[in-house]
Amino acid sequence: MMRTLTRKSSIVLLSIAAAFAGEKERPAFKPGPASSFATRQTISGVTVAAVALRSDAEAEPAFGKVNPYKYGVLPVLVVIQNDSKQTIALDGLKVSFVLPDHDRVEATPAADVKYISGPSAPNVHAGPVPQLPTHVSRSKSPLGEWQIEGRAFAAHMLAPKDSASGFFYFRATWQSGSTLYLTGLREPASGKELFYFEVPLD
Repeated sequence: MMRTLTRKSSIVLLSIAAAFAGEKERPAFKPGPASSFATRQTISGVTVAAVALRSDAEAEPAFGKVNPYKYGVLPVLVVIQNDSKQTIALDGLKVSFVLPDHDRVEATPAADVKYISGPSAPNVHAGPVPQLPTHVSRSKSPLGEWQIEGRAFAAHMLAPKDSASGFFYFRATWQSGSTLYLTGLREPASGKELFYFEVPLD
């Protein structure tokens, strides 16, 4: 009995060690503070910065050899910096990519991006996003790499003087004059919602 438990414990420890080894192989991605970006907006001490990554050179630090934009997905990096005295809740955050003609594209959940079998060059999408195909396997999809979900924006709360960053993904083509529209940031103590943010992406 003791020998069986020891063997099981060894297997668990080896699994944990392998998981940590895998994490160490994943390079860190640190975009810098929101105040360092040219495309940003500050309201009530909260700064939101955003930048769309299109070229291979822009995408490589975050996504390696796979550039999502080549597969019909525009990744937009968002950095939120809280320089106010209040904690900010982000669990109700909603983000839209707004084209110059005011047409909006809602963000695709990071977990669904791997199912997109988009063209090599993305097309502008107008209207509701079609239902994503479910027959595309993660192992065959170039968008199934860990960076897509691993780099996605995931913060739910932002303490004073703290910041958070991550990507939102849109099935859209970049156009000059596009903006990122964010709502749902609020003060959890009072429930008061902050003003919406409309960050120019040029």
